[in-house]
Amino acid sequence: MAAAAELKLLEKSLGLRPGNKYSAQGERQVPVLQTNNGPSLMGLATIATHLVKLANKEHLLGSTPEEKAIVQQWLEYRVTRVDGHSSKEDTHTLLKDLNSYLEDKVYLAGFNFTLADILLYYGLHRFIVDLTVQEKESYLNVSRWFCHIQHYPDIRQHLSSVVFIKNRLYANSH
Repeated sequence: MAAAAELKLLEKSLGLRPGNKYSAQGERQVPVLQTNNGPSLMGLATIATHLVKLANKEHLLGSTPEEKAIVQQWLEYRVTRVDGHSSKEDTHTLLKDLNSYLEDKVYLAGFNFTLADILLYYGLHRFIVDLTVQEKESYLNVSRWFCHIQHYPDIRQHLSSVVFIKNRLYANSH
């Protein structure tokens, strides 16, 4: 999903009125927001943080200095590790690392839902949607976190819902 599309989803989930003008710049298609009263803003994390502040939802950026740093860390992770990596091997390494990290956490910043959860959800959606049931089961913590985030109000929007549970209608009687 292009960064501009993600930013429009974020706008909607934050309750902001649509109408921001986004473009992409350079070979890596870095998102650019043309503001009405100042210079253009560049970069997914920068623009997303700006939108959160516009919506007066700064709690999504963290509430303590440590939580704010963790949110910033995951926004950087999203841009440096998730974006641009499309090989299956890269994806599995990324999911394995994330799975270990989420072992004792509900959200990326611990116990509070933040912008980091939203942007990592959007960034990982294209990978998670293609995983087999067995692959999802091998990343239980990521699957738990992803399923929780996709059911958060106004986050998933038009993105396809990812199914994580394989229901057995009949038990094997052999």
